[in-house]
Amino acid sequence: MRPIPTRARALTAAAAVGVVAAGGAVAVATSASAAAGCSVSYSANSWSTGFTGNVTVTNLGDPISGGWRLTWTWPGNQQITQGWSATITQSGTAVTAANPSWSASLGTNATANFGFNANYSGTNTAPASFSLNGVVCNGGTTSPSPSNSTSPSTSTSPSTSTSPSPSTSVTPGVRVDNPYVGVKGYVNPEWKAKAESVSGGSRVSNNPTAVWMDRIAAINGSTDSSSNGAMGMRAHLDAALAQGAGYIQFVIYNLPGRDCSALASNGELGPNDLPKYKTDYIDPIAAIQADAKYKNLRIINIVEIDSLPNLVTNVGSAAGATATCDTMKANGGYVQGIGYALNKLGALGNTYNYVDAAHHGWIGWDTNFGPTADIMLQAAQASGNVKNVHGFITNTANYSALKETNFTVGTTVGGTTVRQSKWVDWNQYVDELSFAQAFRAKLISVGFDSGIGMLIDTSRNGWGGSARPSGPSSSTNVDTFVNESRIDRRIHAGNWCNQSGAGLGERPTAAPAAGIDAYVWVKPPGESDGSSKLIPNNEGKGFDQMCDPAYTGNARNGNSMSGALPDAPISGAWFPAQFAQLMANAYPAL
Repeated sequence: MRPIPTRARALTAAAAVGVVAAGGAVAVATSASAAAGCSVSYSANSWSTGFTGNVTVTNLGDPISGGWRLTWTWPGNQQITQGWSATITQSGTAVTAANPSWSASLGTNATANFGFNANYSGTNTAPASFSLNGVVCNGGTTSPSPSNSTSPSTSTSPSTSTSPSPSTSVTPGVRVDNPYVGVKGYVNPEWKAKAESVSGGSRVSNNPTAVWMDRIAAINGSTDSSSNGAMGMRAHLDAALAQGAGYIQFVIYNLPGRDCSALASNGELGPNDLPKYKTDYIDPIAAIQADAKYKNLRIINIVEIDSLPNLVTNVGSAAGATATCDTMKANGGYVQGIGYALNKLGALGNTYNYVDAAHHGWIGWDTNFGPTADIMLQAAQASGNVKNVHGFITNTANYSALKETNFTVGTTVGGTTVRQSKWVDWNQYVDELSFAQAFRAKLISVGFDSGIGMLIDTSRNGWGGSARPSGPSSSTNVDTFVNESRIDRRIHAGNWCNQSGAGLGERPTAAPAAGIDAYVWVKPPGESDGSSKLIPNNEGKGFDQMCDPAYTGNARNGNSMSGALPDAPISGAWFPAQFAQLMANAYPAL
């Protein structure tokens, strides 16, 4: 069990509703024919002497092209100390937030989001009103008069904003140390039905699994159930309430230029679609999760798997470098996108953000280990507060063994360390548990909160069945010893697609080991990693040769066979043959 943080974080919020401004010499009101208007959503995540503010402004009037500024006045002694995604200045109680250089335009119905850290004493009361380029944001629009006066009128009008009102959509509360302890998890009825459609599936169908939000259409659900199902986020949350579940898990997975090193899990958004990621994907998710009806439900967000480590291992002159990964590092899309997601979702009192931290077979080498922790800190800092990260998850949708019981990284064979074997390849770790615990310590050392916890995805890393070694090898050759002793039976530790011989791993369990919040099934067993051949689809998912059983490999997997199962559908689609194999090779056995 990880230590409980010393400072509880409560969420308070208020919305800005004001009066209509008369107009004037501002960007949105340069003539009598230009309509002006705006709405603002404001929240404050407060503690005893400080808070993190989050502001979203929506332009309801004509497009703004010459830059925007949002102004307000503090009713108390609040003092901003740091801001992000806007240039924020304060004079006395008056605050101005101006657009960053990369976001001077704000189209009709477009939103801009920014945040800040601030100090206060006494009562942290929200601002009474906000103004966008001199126009008070009341949720409606007005055509300004020819006058250049910027003084607001004294008339008031009811808000017509569709932005969530904090009284009904922002959830107050204090996060618990470990959201998995003491409550039952949500069982996805769509996955449960698929599992039970395979003989013997009822033995595991009541385990909680994560729901993948892998495209914008998944938020509201769709009639296309070929992939992750037709239920949208709100439908899953409502079902969780009906089940009496204490927690529900979502995978937030739709970054621009997603998964830049693997075609099978490419997404619908291009490398330059960060604004769309924010407004069309993260903002709607945050709005749904903020609904007060879900205030007693612990919402666990697994944030953007297989992203940040790519900016370390698959860029520049690295063996696995790709042009898309180079682009995403250069344009900041991954760091800023994840920062935005952490900021929006971290502002809610009952959400828990766990950032994906790859696995030992990816970043277990010294050259990758520290730099990956550093770039994760950058993404957390881009959110405005590293405390927006509750923890990290390793082995998501992967197959690395939880524990190699027959040897450790310190084992020697005939005077030769196992690190020198072809399988271990000088890695500092041989299994996920030792890696996750060590990486947690590294993350804390670079600046994360000492209370962070780790998750390990054990949905497909059991490696039971007849191929599982019963004990250590007696060979004195280090390669033979490791190959005959290892629990992980993959051809190469870099193989990741629909692996032949894999089995279900440890069932979802809370607080199983030091520093580990839970073993979880984030990748629902039986959902494909990618298609064995090119299958046209409308989800942006391509064909990756690592999913082809006949593929003979590349530099990233030591030019080894892929080890993939045949006849697989696109990633996320139901793959009953794989599910049957996973049950047959489960460890612990079913």
